[in-house]
Amino acid sequence: MKTAGFTFLMHTGCGRMYVTVNEDNRGACEVFTQLGKSGGCTSSQAEAISRLISLALRSGVNQNEIIRQLKGIRCPSPTLVRGGAILSCADAVAKALEAYNREKSARF
Repeated sequence: MKTAGFTFLMHTGCGRMYVTVNEDNRGACEVFTQLGKSGGCTSSQAEAISRLISLALRSGVNQNEIIRQLKGIRCPSPTLVRGGAILSCADAVAKALEAYNREKSARF
């Protein structure tokens, strides 16, 4: 099965985070994150979030419910960006999923 994806650059308090949302013929099926050069615990937590989202998507969990659960999670280092704030790495992933939904809607 082939997948295609969208990659979004999200500015977080931990640095630049690239969030890739891949889709197959049924829709979003996996998420990958790459978090700058920070390494350590922050990167491992972002990877864990991505793996769990991918598992949830493949298991049929509604994407909007995933977004609802992650959006608004705060950390000690929020970042102001055009259009609002990124409150945490989890919040950034949720906002990237929202951006993916907007991109997908614009194509159809």
